[in-house]
Amino acid sequence: MHTVAVLSLKGGVGKTTVVLGLASAAMRRGVRTLVVDLDPQCNATACLEPDATDKELGDVLADPRPEVLRAAVAPSAWGEEVDVLVGSEDGELHNGHHPDDEHLSKLTTALSQLDELIADGELPYQLVLLDCPPSLGRLTRSALVAADRALLVTEPTIFAVSGVQRAFEAVQAEREASNPRLQPLGVVVNRVRPRSHEHQYRIEELREIFGPLVMPVALPDRLAVQQAQGACMPIHQWGTPGAREVALAFNLLLARTLRAGRVDRNAELDDFDDEEFEEAAE
Repeated sequence: MHTVAVLSLKGGVGKTTVVLGLASAAMRRGVRTLVVDLDPQCNATACLEPDATDKELGDVLADPRPEVLRAAVAPSAWGEEVDVLVGSEDGELHNGHHPDDEHLSKLTTALSQLDELIADGELPYQLVLLDCPPSLGRLTRSALVAADRALLVTEPTIFAVSGVQRAFEAVQAEREASNPRLQPLGVVVNRVRPRSHEHQYRIEELREIFGPLVMPVALPDRLAVQQAQGACMPIHQWGTPGAREVALAFNLLLARTLRAGRVDRNAELDDFDDEEFEEAAE
């Protein structure tokens, strides 16, 4: 099971869009996926349309026993390959400061019990996507403690670039403080307009800061994304030319994500060692 935290410390850059696009690509490829909706806005939950559950994310964080987790996870309306740990607005209650950092491990404890949810004949989850809120509170920190990789999402704008720098620093800090296996998966640039000089300038700026961590594939700005989300459908099933272009980009992003999952968690980074990690954060 490969666990990826998808985050940005600036709202509105498309974190949930990336989570949903990866889930759509995974479903197309037959990769069984769990989406964990940590954002109190619950947009991922709304788009995936799971059946009503007896428990939600807030209940799991308060009491991460297997039976509570089981009651909070439901199949999505997309298909049997994608399940949802249902988000809740009261998840915000778990996002503030707490003097006891042990509370950060509750999500990790819950996710370690996922195999107990699998019925006979079902495949285990191969991919877990953590949709983080756009702030560095306990919910995002809990995701970073639980994750194997962190995928940073940004737009090619000046304020979004600043936000992804702060997110990268947060990943580094959590890695040093509590989760040494956490590695950066990369920076994905969303809503790119290839003919925009400003967008190209900001992408080059990101490459100067993060080097090879900037994903070689960017996500194009296409109306089809909003249309598919509004219809609560996977982008791969929307069927317009714009949707097909975006779906191809998510296929490539998923391939890189799954490839990272095959790397030995105890091995050193192949292309980005500790010294380079620290240099990029400065």
